[in-house]
Amino acid sequence: MMNKVEEMIDSFHLSCGAEARYIDLVSEIGELGKELLKGSKYHSQPFVLPTSANEEMGDCLFSLLALCAELQIDPEEALDAAIAKYRRRFQSNGSIGHDFNE
Repeated sequence: MMNKVEEMIDSFHLSCGAEARYIDLVSEIGELGKELLKGSKYHSQPFVLPTSANEEMGDCLFSLLALCAELQIDPEEALDAAIAKYRRRFQSNGSIGHDFNE
């Protein structure tokens, strides 16, 4: 996935810096959230996944991977580290949430 994103950025000269990439990611996450809220008519009906959710999730993934590219962070290494951290937390206190006693 990272190669696809980097090729797109290079092909269309989309490099814009980490700050702009971060703001774009937050914006795309907001758009995904809005579509998910629409799936329940803003919590007034049972949730049905909108067809637009797939496209919005794709936009989020692109934006996140583009941010990784700008920051020169390997997303697979970052994910592996996060999973290892969550495993340690779960084994330690039965939850993947932060242990405030650490």
